[in-house]
Amino acid sequence: MSGITPQELAKRVLRTEWEHLSARERRVMDAVLDRAMISRNPDAEATTEVRSFGEVLADKIAMFGGSWTFILSFLAVLAGWVVLNTIIVAKRGSTFDPYPYILLNLFLSMLASLQAPVIMMSQNRQALKDRSDAAHDYEVNLKAEIEIRQLHEKLDDIREKRWEDLVQMQKEQIEYLKAMVPKQA
Repeated sequence: MSGITPQELAKRVLRTEWEHLSARERRVMDAVLDRAMISRNPDAEATTEVRSFGEVLADKIAMFGGSWTFILSFLAVLAGWVVLNTIIVAKRGSTFDPYPYILLNLFLSMLASLQAPVIMMSQNRQALKDRSDAAHDYEVNLKAEIEIRQLHEKLDDIREKRWEDLVQMQKEQIEYLKAMVPKQA
């Protein structure tokens, strides 16, 4: 493959014009020509990524807010609130949040109004990471497809050469057989 320009290889392998390839496809073609690795470890990149305090906090809140620990502890707080206001405090004659628990509803609304945007921030960060991973997967798959096509071409060339050799051997064998058979005149 020495002497082949990236444009020629792209035209032959991808059956398209080099100019019509995207920057990502050109980068993959260059990696194929250079026999360079294109795969990477996205987890290793995540550990070196610099995140702001708000991003770290949003991720931690989203992680905790979507856990069984949060759900069970939240149910325990709700049950405690109801028991405290319905049974214990009601026996003494006054409650700080009588049924229908308007103060509890206010706290729940405030929690939901604060928790939802924080979770959405975390999801947006995850969506960006997912798009980056998908783009990387596309590049790796494209490179693999190009490499497989090149292997198929090499195998086809080998098979064609082998057929030519077999045809040549067959011609030689026919000539030997013709020489062995006496001519009948």
